[in-house]
Amino acid sequence: MNKELREFRRLERVCLEQAALSTMDLTRSGLLKVADDCRVAAEAIEAQLPRRPFVIAIQSLVLALSTTRMSNRH
Repeated sequence: MNKELREFRRLERVCLEQAALSTMDLTRSGLLKVADDCRVAAEAIEAQLPRRPFVIAIQSLVLALSTTRMSNRH
């Protein structure tokens, strides 16, 4: 599954790079749609992967810090 995830992320990146270089609107639009589809597929694969404790801890920390910063603004 990690191989598929890497491949979808690579395809997404390639499509975005090629879209940035494209001079034709139709080509650019098509590449951006494919990149978006690759992103969605990669996110679906990531959602199925078992969460590692370290990743969960980092995500919790980021969430806690972002909540603290937002409450300090008010």
